Amino acid sequence: MKIAVLGAGAWGTALAINLTINSNSRHKIILWTKDPDHCVELVQQHTNRRFLPDFLLPDSLQLTSDLNVAVDADLALIVVPTAGLRETLRAIVACGKAIPVIWGGKGFESQSAKLPYQVAQEEYAGVAPYGVLSGPSFAQEVAQGLPAALTLASNDEEFSRKTAMQLHASLLRVYSSNDIIGVETGGAIKNVITIAAGISDGMGLGHNARAALITRGLAEISRLGLKLGGSIETFMGLTGLGDLVLTCTGDLSRNRQVGLMLAEGKSLPDILQELGHIAEGVYTAREVLKLSQELDVEMPITQAICSILHDGVPPKKALEALLNREPKTEGIFS
Repeated sequence: MKIAVLGAGAWGTALAINLTINSNSRHKIILWTKDPDHCVELVQQHTNRRFLPDFLLPDSLQLTSDLNVAVDADLALIVVPTAGLRETLRAIVACGKAIPVIWGGKGFESQSAKLPYQVAQEEYAGVAPYGVLSGPSFAQEVAQGLPAALTLASNDEEFSRKTAMQLHASLLRVYSSNDIIGVETGGAIKNVITIAAGISDGMGLGHNARAALITRGLAEISRLGLKLGGSIETFMGLTGLGDLVLTCTGDLSRNRQVGLMLAEGKSLPDILQELGHIAEGVYTAREVLKLSQELDVEMPITQAICSILHDGVPPKKALEALLNREPKTEGIFS
């Protein structure tokens, strides 16, 4: 199977390395970057110094900046930020290739507050099957070949099942699902909760507080996800609980780093400049809050993070407001 990985950031590069090395020659992988100069760097340096500098690119990994060359394949993995998904889908259509696509971005599209699958419905419906690949996975560990498990979700159940089987390997387990709404909701909102966990840890509030944030954060994810049409089983699985726990506790998480640095008193512009990578939760928080208000879903942690990120409320004050909320009976809907 020939697989085009579209997007040579950290996650796209990690997937390309992993699929090349661990597929036992079942697949031929081509990695595409939009930037011709970046492609030259990848070819000459045999590593992605911009985004994943500690890993050599396999000799058998093909590299290109020509999208027409890349999408002459059996499957495309679109691994660009959610903001670039619509543009990439349109570019594939313009190439005249009816190629099945899977995307790996997480979050809501800015301004429209649409999940990636909704963008795909608008731009790719009737072209070829499509779905999302998501789950608890840090790029560095996937590139290193450490064990990980992901979920491939699509409204086309046969497509998700067959493609998951083709991508599945012992060290990169891929499960199939038909709950694309639940998978994408979990993957998007967990980034917002992770910023809260980073702030809590940065303020030295302890493991108990982090556990409470993770648990109540999962309740927020589930409330909004169920309202959107997702399944509770999804939120208890890899792309809900699993992804949330990983990003809230792992220091490789960019969103957790945002929270830690906010707790230090750094400004958001300075934090984003220092990271040098996109932290999806920063841009997703406002869209999630807007959507929750439209659907009348209570999301106090998300509201607190928005007040810190976009309204200038000090982290200590925002967390104090959370802690002083009136107690309720525990449950997803409280």
